[in-house]
Amino acid sequence: MKFLSFAAAAATLLLAGTAAAQTARFEEFRYDGRAPDGVQAGPGEYRNPVVSGYYPDPSVTRVGDDYYLVNSSFAHYPGLPIFRSKDLVNWVQIGNAIDRPTQLDFTGRGVSEAVFAPDITFHDGTFYIVNTCVSCKGNFVITAKNPAGPWSDPIWLPFEGIDPSIYWEGDRAYIVNNRAPAEPARYDGHRAIWVQEYDWRAGKMVGESTQLINGGVDLSKKPVWIEGPHIFLKDGWYYLTAAEGGTSVNHSQVVFRSKSLRGPFTPFAGNPILTQRDMPADRAHPVSAAGHAELVQTQKGDWWATFLATRPYADDFYNIGRETFLLPVTWRDGWPIILDKGKAVPLTHALPDLPRGAKPKLPTSGDFGYVDGFDGDRLAMQWIGIRTPKTPFYSVKGGALELGSGAALGDQSGVPAFVGRRQQHAIATVSTVVRFTPTKDGARAGLAAVQSDRNNLFFGITRIAGKPMIALYTRDQSAAETLVASAPIDPKGPVTLRIRFDRGTASFDWQAGGAMQTLKQGVDTRLLSTQRAGGFVGTVVGPFAYTPG
Repeated sequence: MKFLSFAAAAATLLLAGTAAAQTARFEEFRYDGRAPDGVQAGPGEYRNPVVSGYYPDPSVTRVGDDYYLVNSSFAHYPGLPIFRSKDLVNWVQIGNAIDRPTQLDFTGRGVSEAVFAPDITFHDGTFYIVNTCVSCKGNFVITAKNPAGPWSDPIWLPFEGIDPSIYWEGDRAYIVNNRAPAEPARYDGHRAIWVQEYDWRAGKMVGESTQLINGGVDLSKKPVWIEGPHIFLKDGWYYLTAAEGGTSVNHSQVVFRSKSLRGPFTPFAGNPILTQRDMPADRAHPVSAAGHAELVQTQKGDWWATFLATRPYADDFYNIGRETFLLPVTWRDGWPIILDKGKAVPLTHALPDLPRGAKPKLPTSGDFGYVDGFDGDRLAMQWIGIRTPKTPFYSVKGGALELGSGAALGDQSGVPAFVGRRQQHAIATVSTVVRFTPTKDGARAGLAAVQSDRNNLFFGITRIAGKPMIALYTRDQSAAETLVASAPIDPKGPVTLRIRFDRGTASFDWQAGGAMQTLKQGVDTRLLSTQRAGGFVGTVVGPFAYTPG
């Protein structure tokens, strides 16, 4: 498992721009998480979501008896995680499609910018991901012979818009995506779906572009943000599915069909085919914001859909991002239905009729925990940082992660010395053991929990007014941080740091030679929610180090 670009340069860690910085040594990372609902899958069932935490915009494809999944990762690096499964339920990450700094440059990008809504397909021995780098260079294609990588450098595409996907018909490829409508926009969120042929041998767009959908299901009702389109052919009909209504509580999935690839497309009278916007707001353990689905047919002829949804802990507050769910597709009178109107997304469901895949060593669903002892010389592929690194800031050696220094948290122009794992449960305990003695005021090492550049927190060792301290800082929609609590500490030995997340609050514990102590409990962590921070990601938690100057 690799974090390729950094590992290759680990030997120069403290010589490449970090000579003046201190080194923080982290000896382990522990995670234990559970869902507040207490639901467990019974015999013959699976648990939704199938990939918990910040794994949004799922795109799925089947190659023989194997299924592959890719998710959005925005400005986190490495990006575009790739999963494989035999049964659509048990998923194992096999790589990251963006794992070299030369592929994409996220310099200056906010955490929720960069790579949106990837689409993965397979043709003639090659895997394709078509994607958008928002505020970068736009739309692009990357390819690989092995989905685990390496993936190619981007082939940039000339059209405007977001959320491209590839439809293959024989040996020809067509890209369908969200673009501006062929008229002045009538309202905010007025978009359209277009199709154009893609010459996959030459790597360029050819022929005319055709607008397929203007606005959405019913333009007179001012539908917003028609996006995430996919086309497939079944029984002589071209089906076009897309998300509509925006990514929050009004999110939905809609479907159209046509006898011709270039239309006209007729909307299904029973749209949407998936939504939770009509469900009671006060229901227990809600699943919300369901949409951005992709349909896949199994080798046995059944149809299933992956889609994103959220699990808010109160109102529309959730800290762990949008997650990957799975439901069967029912065909009625020539139209696909993912979920009947008025029905809640189930947290458990009967397993697909497929050979059962092996349980992954690192679960992605249900209640689970793990320990990373930083064995070997590379980080596991689940670790991610913020923006594309220009120089290395970490090494893995001797059973520890060593961090130099980078940009301060909140400095969007730089790359912080931070690597983290996605928080995958609303109730989660995260801990680490760190060795660090700050030699100047403001130097720090510990755990950071990051939702955005302006919404994050730090808990760990620092120096304040010449004295080493254990401290908790938060940043809530602000460029400045706030000191919440601090206490004197003797950091000469190992220091254990523990954060206990419980939905919208957290408690912060530390230990340095004696008994575990609580620095602060019941801290409001709604600052780590999408509702407060905005954007499209979830909380990422992990080791962080910084030396000012």
